[in-house]
Amino acid sequence: MPELAPPLVKLIFVVHLLSTLFMVGLIWFVQVVHYPLFAKVGPAEFLAYENAHTFLTTFVVMPPMLLEIGTAVLLAVFARPEGVSPALAWAGLALVLVIWLSTFLLQVPQHEILGSGFAEPPHRFLVMSNWVRTLAWSARGVILGVMVWQAMDGGPR
Repeated sequence: MPELAPPLVKLIFVVHLLSTLFMVGLIWFVQVVHYPLFAKVGPAEFLAYENAHTFLTTFVVMPPMLLEIGTAVLLAVFARPEGVSPALAWAGLALVLVIWLSTFLLQVPQHEILGSGFAEPPHRFLVMSNWVRTLAWSARGVILGVMVWQAMDGGPR
């Protein structure tokens, strides 16, 4: 693998940090406020609401999620800042994969069901299963905090 110039490594690290922290904040909002409030949308309005939610959410979450997974791969494989633990970079990448698997295997199917109208069981499963992503992104935020500390401090001790 070619070695990247330090400014490029820093850019990749900062983009990774920003995309992850954006998603940490967003997932907590979704978990605590947005998904629970689905139950408060009236039955007559729910179908239009869910379809708009699914369409519009894609524009908000896909760019940072794509940046996050791309930069996670780069950090784990060959663009890790000096002093940053390889184990943390790989753990962060593993959590990104957990998030993507959860999204497409657990949450997306529930949205597809809810796209036909509100039903309590898929809504309940959506809220409960979303804890996988909420906790994984939160753990990623902590891991990145440690990685920033290591990068600023010169490495693990």
